[in-house]
Amino acid sequence: MKTQKGNLRICHKGHKYYKSSSCPTCPTCEQERKPDNGFLSMLSAPARRALENNGVTTLQQVSTFSEKEILQFHGMGPASLPKLRTALQANGLAFKN
Repeated sequence: MKTQKGNLRICHKGHKYYKSSSCPTCPTCEQERKPDNGFLSMLSAPARRALENNGVTTLQQVSTFSEKEILQFHGMGPASLPKLRTALQANGLAFKN
């Protein structure tokens, strides 16, 4: 029998999950929130939340920031930059210099 690591938690929707960190995010709820298409669907959940928590939901909004500014968002990591760069270029946009 496989043992779970972390503490059993139940989210506000009733999903049960185990977490060892203090992060309150329910993995089931997060998967349900993930967009099916668009540039946000290419990003990890922490990177997507980092943008959303800073009011960034469109590529046009992403293009108003430099790469360095985007990396300052809590939850945004360097692995997300190539994905964002590709999405921007595909739409004739780029990061601010």
